[in-house]
Amino acid sequence: MINKNNKRILVIGANGMLGQELVKTFKKDKENEVIAWDIKDIDITDEKDVMAKISKLKPGIIINSAAYNAVDKAEEKEGFAMAKKINGRGPGYLAKAAKKIGAVLVHYSSDYVFNGEPEIPEPTGCTHSCSTCGLHENFVPEIGFNEDATPDPISNYGKSKLMGEQEVAKNTKKYYIIRLSKLFGKPAQAENAKKSFFDVMLEAGKKNKEVHPVKSGKAGAREGEQFNGIRVVDEEISCFTYAPDLAQKTKEILEAEKPFGIYHVVNSDACTWYEAVLELYKQTKLKTKVIPVTSEEFPRPAQRPYISTLINTKLNPLRSYKDALEEYLESIK
Repeated sequence: MINKNNKRILVIGANGMLGQELVKTFKKDKENEVIAWDIKDIDITDEKDVMAKISKLKPGIIINSAAYNAVDKAEEKEGFAMAKKINGRGPGYLAKAAKKIGAVLVHYSSDYVFNGEPEIPEPTGCTHSCSTCGLHENFVPEIGFNEDATPDPISNYGKSKLMGEQEVAKNTKKYYIIRLSKLFGKPAQAENAKKSFFDVMLEAGKKNKEVHPVKSGKAGAREGEQFNGIRVVDEEISCFTYAPDLAQKTKEILEAEKPFGIYHVVNSDACTWYEAVLELYKQTKLKTKVIPVTSEEFPRPAQRPYISTLINTKLNPLRSYKDALEEYLESIK
């Protein structure tokens, strides 16, 4: 149960892309006392620091949006060690501190805790004798991972995020673990923060200066043909998550006192990276040529799940990422 008498809400990772939206969203309620902490205020990898500072502050709700998100660097020894500290053990320390003072902990995880090979659902009543029934005729399965699906990460980053989930669940019962995917929104205030995929692709589309040779058989082009444009991976199907929408949904979960546990919060309309860029350029009226390619064109240290669509079975769905993207683009004009 959430202590409604304690309106003190601590947001950790407050300068990040999500953290800044959480602070803004919770401050809209004048009754809330929102405390915004970032790395200079608390070291979540230091158990003593966490316990001392949170025990002194005594918030009713702790929201942890701090994360190590360098997916490829996590494949290196030092990067993986840091990912386990920040994404894995840190959330466990926060859970212990939350339990000690009776606070509720909100922690964010990732679609990368899954292996990219979801089970394909069958229609109710299917006996696998397709020649004698028409159950599959109009059946469109929802392919992805729901909240109860078994995690099986295929990258070190995914392993560190799963470790965080396990540490939270092990150390407190009053928690919400919210999984998200492909976060986008206004750039973080934090120093050296990563830009979102849409920001990177928008910048690339506006520049559009490089001339690339096209390999034979790619997008119907002839060997040696030149074009002005970008090549984008047409794989890795999942959903985008708009930071302001996620912050608002987090507030709704807490205010509704939803049962503690795991939730999936993503915007609707799963797509590949390539399909997302087409939508971006359509909305911004950019004429940049976009060439779909396989992931083999851009080899990366960390393996990505081929399908990591998060299926939400517990909450009202968020709007399409296309509508969220339209709002975001309007906000940065």
